[in-house]
Amino acid sequence: MVIIKEINTESTIQIRHEVMWPNKPRDFVRLENDDRGKHFGLFKNNRLVSVISLFETENVVQFRKFATLVEFQGKGYGSQLLRHIINYCQKKEYSKIWCNARENKTSFYQKFGFKLTEKSFMKSGIEYIIMEKSLDVITNWIVCENK
Repeated sequence: MVIIKEINTESTIQIRHEVMWPNKPRDFVRLENDDRGKHFGLFKNNRLVSVISLFETENVVQFRKFATLVEFQGKGYGSQLLRHIINYCQKKEYSKIWCNARENKTSFYQKFGFKLTEKSFMKSGIEYIIMEKSLDVITNWIVCENK
């Protein structure tokens, strides 16, 4: 059984550390503004296996520290969590969602409609590319003609 729900900051730390930066100190995965974020977790059979954190600025939301335990990667759990977050952001009527994607993960985000920007940077020897997705609601109009 899979459940996605809001979690506290501390619940994200172990997975962030284990998956993203296992060779750095545990505090390396903490964010300065973690207390202002919304954190979500995907649970598989009551075990937390994937986490993501959202940070709002005006009407735009950034997700950070998206991580899935290695043994659960490639099984669709991260995709389920990201779809949930995109839907959540659309319901909250954010105009855009974006992330700092590791260069080797950009194709994953493109499957969800994220576009590459020309902005990139290096952190601890890893190249990141900023990716974004517009969340504007597109209204489909049906035109009826009287004949």
